[in-house]
Amino acid sequence: MKIKLVSSLENCFLDECIDNKKEYKNASCFKNELFHFAVAFQGEATDEKIYANFSIKSEISQYVKAWRLEYVPVQFAAYPWCDDNYLRKTPGLYPDILQPLESNGRLAVGENLKSLYIEVDTKGEVPSGVYPITLCFTEEKEPNTKHTETFNLEIIDAVLPKQELKFTQWFYTDCLMDYYGTEAFSDEHFEIIENFAKTAVRYGINMLLTPVFTPALDTYIGGERTTTQLVGVEKKNGKYSFDFSLLGRWVDMCNRIGVEYFEIAHFFTQWGAHAAPKIMATVDGEYKKIFGWETDAAGEEYAEFLKAFIPELLQYMKSLDGADKRCWFHISDEPTGEKLEGYMKAKAIVADLLEGYPIIDALSDYEFYSSGAVTRPVPATDHIEPFIENKVPDLWAYYCCVQCKEVSNRFLSMPSYRNRIIGTQLYKYDIDGFLHWGYNYYNNQFSYAKLNPYMSTDGEYFAPSGDTFSVYPGPDKKPWESYRLLVFYDAIQDIRALKLCEELYGKDYVIDLMEKDIEPITFKKYPHSADYLLELREKINMAIKAKI
Repeated sequence: MKIKLVSSLENCFLDECIDNKKEYKNASCFKNELFHFAVAFQGEATDEKIYANFSIKSEISQYVKAWRLEYVPVQFAAYPWCDDNYLRKTPGLYPDILQPLESNGRLAVGENLKSLYIEVDTKGEVPSGVYPITLCFTEEKEPNTKHTETFNLEIIDAVLPKQELKFTQWFYTDCLMDYYGTEAFSDEHFEIIENFAKTAVRYGINMLLTPVFTPALDTYIGGERTTTQLVGVEKKNGKYSFDFSLLGRWVDMCNRIGVEYFEIAHFFTQWGAHAAPKIMATVDGEYKKIFGWETDAAGEEYAEFLKAFIPELLQYMKSLDGADKRCWFHISDEPTGEKLEGYMKAKAIVADLLEGYPIIDALSDYEFYSSGAVTRPVPATDHIEPFIENKVPDLWAYYCCVQCKEVSNRFLSMPSYRNRIIGTQLYKYDIDGFLHWGYNYYNNQFSYAKLNPYMSTDGEYFAPSGDTFSVYPGPDKKPWESYRLLVFYDAIQDIRALKLCEELYGKDYVIDLMEKDIEPITFKKYPHSADYLLELREKINMAIKAKI
């Protein structure tokens, strides 16, 4: 067998040859950084089975974790109209799942190329210095041949600054409930929610979609998602009252695991605020749906409800150590220009009630923003230029399935550098927040049906594989990470390193380092190279080291 150390940006497909993969054996990181690399392995074509036991030998081995990078079926790899900056566009098995090592690291080695993904997390406990990390594969069969490679990791005597970027990937509590077969917000459901939210926070998600009511997202007109509603509603003798106890439990969980912001679910339906979200209530003793697709968004009945609900919601969150100041709100996701009138009517209902609180919505029409409809727009990365040119303050960005040409995204079919390059772009343009919709969406398009994410990685031909979720539901009520999740987190860590370098040298210096010998970076123009990102981080790291 052969083994080779490769970077975390190297995508290893089963039908590739290890000899064609670029070696990567030295790098640096900061004391509080999660550092990632990989080791590829491959056997010769033979009738004889090879088994090897994997082990890690290092002074810091207790801080090193390894996963098996396993393969998932991809039917929908890319849109027909996408560009050429893809690994492949054909159906097949693609690397994605980070599966925990089993059987004490015993691995079957065949002629297919496979890899292990490595994470080093020293938790700030290891002194600066260079630490060799030796990865060893010992063949079970006599004479127990050992194959070893050593990665040299320099830990720099500095820490990355706190993440400033606000980052949300939509967190679907109903998908967890459906997959694991729990009751809504039961103890078991909350246990699963917390496990998935912990992983989200670990990898940079600091804003969590909070379903005060079942999110009005990705649902066909007239259809319903599984009810996941944190706020209890009662209507008695024509008056509303609210039970916030489950919301309080949610806030306690978020505080415990490090969630910084609460993204309150949209008050109106997607794509233009046509109707009210599904809201369940006990009305004169009967539990039933009181609002939904049949409810006019701008109608008097729903407006009356919101005028009763929003002040009490804010007052309750305020009572939780000022948690109201951590709340962000939505009107409707992805409204278009022709829906402006309906959006404005819906916004008018809540604008005064939410005065002083941030309202954000994903949209890509600059004229929609310039009309005054949205004060904090979240444009798609392929439509962000006019927002940048007009110096829109506190600008966010997002991408989803249709951002498939020129810009960054994290489809399984894209090279990993196209995932990670977003960090340099968000840094250069001082982007305040980033939204990517699918953290754990396990339904098909518009939620007609629930899916097995291990079998359908594209939402049943909804979007290119890798768009609808970043974690898989593991068998132990905990998520299994995708390597795409970790690559994106490396982009966030890049931003923090660039910010630290800026503190020491100024932003012009950092931009000069980023753009030396290349065209100026935009959201559509950037180096199509993993080496660029790896080398840039080393330049940034060494510049910081020289100043400390």
